[in-house]
Amino acid sequence: MLGNLQVSSSMHKRMTAPRDYMDSNDLEDYSVCFSEQLLSDSEQETNVPSWKLSFPHVLVATIVSFLYGYHLGVVNEPLETISVDLGFLGNTMAEGLVVSTLLAGAFVGSLISGWIADEVGRRRTFQLCALPMLVGGSLCATTKNLAGMLLGRFIVGTGLGVGPPVASLYVTEISPAHVRGTYGSFIQIATCLGLMGALLIGIPVTSTVGWWRICFWISTIPAAILVLAMMFCAESPHWLYKQGRSSEAEAEFQKLLGGLHVKDAMAELSKTDRGDENDSVKIAELLYGRHSRVVFIGSTLFALQQLSGINAVFYFSSTVFRRAGVSSNLANGLVGIANLVGSIIALVLIDKLGRRVLLLWSFFGMAVSMALQVLTAALFSSSSGSFYLSTASMLLFVLTFATGAGPVPSLLLPEIFPCRIRAKAMAFCMSVHWVLNFLVGLMFLRLLDQFGPALLYSIFCTFCLLAVVFVKRNVMETKGKSLQEIEIALLPQE
Repeated sequence: MLGNLQVSSSMHKRMTAPRDYMDSNDLEDYSVCFSEQLLSDSEQETNVPSWKLSFPHVLVATIVSFLYGYHLGVVNEPLETISVDLGFLGNTMAEGLVVSTLLAGAFVGSLISGWIADEVGRRRTFQLCALPMLVGGSLCATTKNLAGMLLGRFIVGTGLGVGPPVASLYVTEISPAHVRGTYGSFIQIATCLGLMGALLIGIPVTSTVGWWRICFWISTIPAAILVLAMMFCAESPHWLYKQGRSSEAEAEFQKLLGGLHVKDAMAELSKTDRGDENDSVKIAELLYGRHSRVVFIGSTLFALQQLSGINAVFYFSSTVFRRAGVSSNLANGLVGIANLVGSIIALVLIDKLGRRVLLLWSFFGMAVSMALQVLTAALFSSSSGSFYLSTASMLLFVLTFATGAGPVPSLLLPEIFPCRIRAKAMAFCMSVHWVLNFLVGLMFLRLLDQFGPALLYSIFCTFCLLAVVFVKRNVMETKGKSLQEIEIALLPQE
């Protein structure tokens, strides 16, 4: 027992002794342990870049998405007033052209967006895409005839065709991997806010003479802000490195990630991307070359997104709900709220659950929603409850779309495309998006009248189920991976 007391007393003295009583071995062990603990704490604090540095640059980029949503919705409420003032009231073809010329211009813009982004950089491309929106928006606001309106809408469309794919590229390339999905969701939220903003601003159009012109003038304000704000934003380090401007790429990484992460980011970049690699990418290489698989995945995702019927809902929600006895203002408001809520859900979950999971559940939810629409049309068309079921399933369709099928493709595609082809591959896939967007918008009401809702919604449901199968078989998870890790996984280096 005395021996135990002695040992205990000795241990107590060792633990409580002042520094002068520690021998050299104790002091050395203590110093090593303390240093290792400090290093461990420091690594935990600095192993991921702060999101605060890149956040302002992402916000500026999403102005393009806000403008995209705004111009899609700006003629929704004022169209009838515009037709009266410009002299084409009752001409449904002219009314359709006012809507669709924007999509035609966007298709043209999307074809050249990749070339512009690779030639002049992402930042200058933003500024260039804002110029047609300024010019076209001003022309729409001041025109005295239908021709001027169509020309203005086409010019605005070219800017919209260039802007969204470059926004997806830019956000993907400047974002830290751990928040890249969250930042990508901002694009969808900005689009929702643009749509809702256009609908709200259009409300006084029936009571205020010439208010529709104010609606177009308002669109020039965010376009001007985009031009000015981009002067203070960082250029994409990936684009700079591809141009052989490594020192500038390092400087931009320091702005976006902080000095502690520049070396790691440059080392990661050098694994796959090679500076001074300016050889042109031909369409044939995208379709038949070593990159054809990822281009096929990207273009098919956008095709299935459009063939699900979502833009038929966005463009014609007023018409569809009006047939069910719902006012257009209420219909647009409900669709806008469902879209925004779904986008916020995606914002919260995309970097937790991952892109693939959100896509699978989103397309599955859309299929269930369309199946409910078919059930309503086939079995309960004369029932008083059909109104509630039809409205609820349509809103569920929009909600589930916004949680995955809406925001994820625009984020996923720049992640899976190698840097060398990223801009041009995005342009190609977006052109597929715009063509099918135009065709669905053009044919929806005609097909609804000819086939009836049950058959048409069955077709949309089938495409949603095909999307589930396609995603499960072809789409890899990119959550938390660097762009270089994704490229190596999809396209092993030769």
